[in-house]
Amino acid sequence: MAYSMNDLKKGLRIEIDGVPYRIVEYQHVKPGKGAAFVKTKIKSLLDGRVLEKTFHAGDKCEKPDLEQKTMQYLYDDGEYLHFMDTQTYEQETLTREQVADAAKWLKDGMNVEVLYHNGKAITVEPPMTVELEVVETQPAFKGDTATGGRKPAKLETGVTINVPFHILEGDVVKVDTRTGEYIEKVK
Repeated sequence: MAYSMNDLKKGLRIEIDGVPYRIVEYQHVKPGKGAAFVKTKIKSLLDGRVLEKTFHAGDKCEKPDLEQKTMQYLYDDGEYLHFMDTQTYEQETLTREQVADAAKWLKDGMNVEVLYHNGKAITVEPPMTVELEVVETQPAFKGDTATGGRKPAKLETGVTINVPFHILEGDVVKVDTRTGEYIEKVK
């Protein structure tokens, strides 16, 4: 199936020259003179590069052969990250480049979505939110408030985020993996 200029929208996954992309920005332009066109920013699902592409009436792009599987993150051996299909128990290894930013949110045993293109694993999408333990942060001092400022805290996966002053080492916090922001303390 091919997509035409009218089918394009933000978030749509398309394939151009055998490479799968996701549309991250979309703008329909209708100049005073000439035909309308669509300006987009597309992000490669293979390597994360962002390109600007203009589509004119009559331009077509293909629907990519993508499949998403729920897999369990097993471990990182230093070179590869290992995952197991929760249905078939088959294991898959991905490089750090393929996993990219998702690696900083992965915890042993966590379920993630692995995206396949033409039967080959290409990238990992972590859950929207994760619950991680704070392993290192400054202690709370008298006068610190729950609604006031923020302080850096290192989480069990090694990533550092800003948390409210009342969060202590050993606390478990919920984090938005898309923005890297603290959401709440988990009871």
